[in-house]
Order: sequence, then structure tokens, then C-alpha cells
Amino acid sequence: MKKTVSLAVLVAMVMVMTGCCMHTHVIGDGAQRGVMEQQRQWYVLWGLVPINDVDTEVMAAGEVDYTIKTEQSALDVIINIFTGWVTVYSRTVTVTK
Repeated sequence: MKKTVSLAVLVAMVMVMTGCCMHTHVIGDGAQRGVMEQQRQWYVLWGLVPINDVDTEVMAAGEVDYTIKTEQSALDVIINIFTGWVTVYSRTVTVTK
């Protein structure tokens, strides 16, 4: 019984901690208007080789002040459950202007 409870607590902690995998980069004075653009970035071989190119400068569309946030969102976790067995993983890149 203790083993089952410990496993359940461990699984719950892992699911809660997925939101902690986030990086924020502030360019200039940071986001001013709150306009967001998102793209999904794909990787193979456990995140070592990028498949597509997400260009944050193009997403910023010439803005001088913006914020870049890269994270593994809840949707990414769900997608990665199904694609991870073939070593394909995703993360979300958000540019806020």
C-alpha cells in the first residue's frame, strides 16, 4: 500500500512540475501591447536535433520591445506522451509584443 501511495505522489509531483520548464527573455523594455504570437518547435532524438525553425525576430515583426517565452506547456506534455516513444518532442515559443 505504501508503495502505491508513494508512486501516486511521485506521478502527481512530476505532472505539477512540468510548468516549471520555462525560459523568459526580455528584449528592450519587454512586452508593451500584450499582442501574442505562438509557434510550436519540434525536436527529435530527445530534444537534440530541431526539426523546424522558429524565428522569434520574424514573430516579433520588427518590434523593438518584446518578450520571448519558451515553455513545455500542458498541451506539449500531452503531445509528448504520444510522440515521445519515437523520440519526437515539442515545446511552445510565445512572443509577446
